[in-house]
Parts: sequence; C-alpha cells; structure tokens
Amino acid sequence: MTTAFVTTLTTHDQIGFELGWDYAHHGILPAAPYGEEPSPLLAGLRAGQASFGTRTLLPTRHVRKWLQLRLHAWLRGRSVELLQVTPNHLQQIEASHCPITRMQLSTATLEASDASVDRVRNDAGYAAGNLAMMSTKANHAKAANGFRDALHILRDLEAAGSPAGGGLTLAQWARVAVLCSFVEPLAHEEASALPLLVLPPNRLRLFNPVQALQAFVSRQLLAPGWSQRVARFEALLPGKPLRRAFQMFFHALLPRVLEAGRTDDAQRARWAVEDAWRNPLVMKRWIAFARLLTAAQCEQLVARAAAKGLATQRVEQIDTAAATEGWNLETRGYVPHAVVARGAAAPRQVALPL
Repeated sequence: MTTAFVTTLTTHDQIGFELGWDYAHHGILPAAPYGEEPSPLLAGLRAGQASFGTRTLLPTRHVRKWLQLRLHAWLRGRSVELLQVTPNHLQQIEASHCPITRMQLSTATLEASDASVDRVRNDAGYAAGNLAMMSTKANHAKAANGFRDALHILRDLEAAGSPAGGGLTLAQWARVAVLCSFVEPLAHEEASALPLLVLPPNRLRLFNPVQALQAFVSRQLLAPGWSQRVARFEALLPGKPLRRAFQMFFHALLPRVLEAGRTDDAQRARWAVEDAWRNPLVMKRWIAFARLLTAAQCEQLVARAAAKGLATQRVEQIDTAAATEGWNLETRGYVPHAVVARGAAAPRQVALPL
C-alpha cells in the first residue's frame, strides 16, 4: 500500500505541521475552523494526537497564548522565533495595564481592553526583544505604524487642533511614537530629544543607548533607596560640567514626579515618572545633559552603573547583530519562501489529507 505525500514542502507547511503537533502535545484544539479544514496544521494535529494519545502536557494560560500567537502569525505568514519566544517569555512580558491607553488589561472578553501581543517593529517578526503586551484597541490603532508614522499622525492631529484621531488620543499617539522609537536605530541627536513618555516594557530591546540611559535613570525613582543610587551614579560621570548638567536635569525631573503624590501603587508611580517627561524644563535640561555625551558613552555609563549594582532591574547588553537575530528583517518579518523538501515525506511523517 502506498501513502501519498506532499511533493513540495515549504517552510510555511513545516511551521503549520509543527504548530499542529504542539497543539496535540498539549491536548487542545485550534480554534475552528483551523483544526478541521485540510491543511499542514491539521496533519500535524492528527499526527501528534496519534503519537501522544492521552500523554499530554498541561495547557497553562501562557501556553494557550503562545499557541494562539503562533496560529495568528502562521495564518498571516509572519515568522515566530521559537528559541526565545516561549510561554515563559510571554509570562515575562505580561502587563496589568496597556502602556499606550493605560486601561487595565482583560483576558478573552472580546472587548477593546483585552491583552494582545504586539510586534513593536512591524517590519520584524515575533521575536524576543520586539514584543510588548498592550490592549487590542492600541494594537489595532498602531497597526503597521512605526516611529515616524506615529509622529506624522501626531503632528497632523496637532495641526488640525484635534484631540484624537485614528482610534487614539494625542497623548496615546505620542506614547506609540516613543514605544516604537526604542526598537528603531536613531541618530543620537534625535533620540536624545525624545521624552520618555512610556517606560520600556519588560524584555524590549532598546537600540538607542541614550534612551537606555534615560530609562535607567528614570527607573531609579520607582524603587526605594533611589537617592543613594542616584548619588553613586552621579559619581560615575566624568568631569564637573557633566555632573552639573545631570544635577540640573534631575532636580527638574524629581519635583514633577513628586507632584503626583506618594503612592504604593506601582502602576501609578510608573505613570508619574512618564508624565514628568512632558514638562518642557525637564526636556530642556535632559537634552543639555544628554548631548554632552556620545552614544558610546551612554552605553558605557549604563554598563558601569549596572556593574556597580545600581540597576533596579536586570540590564543585559547585546551586540547589534545578536539583537535582531530571528527578527527576519530581510523579509520584513514574514516567513521566507523556501522549499524544505521535494518528493519526500515531511518531518514527523507529515501526510496531508488528499
């Protein structure tokens, strides 16, 4: 008896088969009709069910989200880097509130507040360092817009005197622009002129050293003992002019944060720091300080401060090539069109229904 196999297996087919296999491994089914219609996904699902039977893994909430993300990406031909983008990674980037709209995130309510995973840089795939949790509303409004797109929308709304447009308010579009700027390499002069209207979400990779320094200093105010840490950081600055410029900046930032009032609510404390960057004096003094440094000096400062235990969260420096590994920038985040097998069985004996 002869079994008919796929004569041409593409990368997209292989990904679909492996996704179906993983659904079966966790004992759950893809949403209808994707687990019912003939496809590489269904072939992988059936092969996995035959292999695992009832010996399945626990489908935790983050596993379900991981499989859902991969299904959504596969249906659109988007790439997912699976070495680092795991259920555990999705748990690490989880947030209680949307960084753009600031609404509390919900789960599976089919409302605009539902949490969704966004590719911050749209011309890259689902990969570690390019993902952030935000509301469905913010994700849909942001869509394919990057830093310059969001900035253009913001300026058009301001010129028209409109308080909102495209599903977001002016303040929310400003946060979109800043969020996108983190993962887009910018000239030092341009990056140093951007207010930190949204603190970088967990695990997001910052491509501009001056913004990494900006976030490093801002986060000091979110943890006890900030006064001592800031003094130790200041001591790392080379030369009196630079230390003086930093003092003037920090003495402008601190009162604006304190104006919001002391709070034990971590989220409100975070918003107070973000909102302080809207003050013109804070920005004026930050730019004066930041432009006394080069991008390389900013990077070195963050590394030295972290080495001395001044970071309030883990800081990891990655070289540029490694930072975008698995992002598929060359295909703008899509799965490369490639044939992985001809005239042979697919991996794991994939036989598509005839």
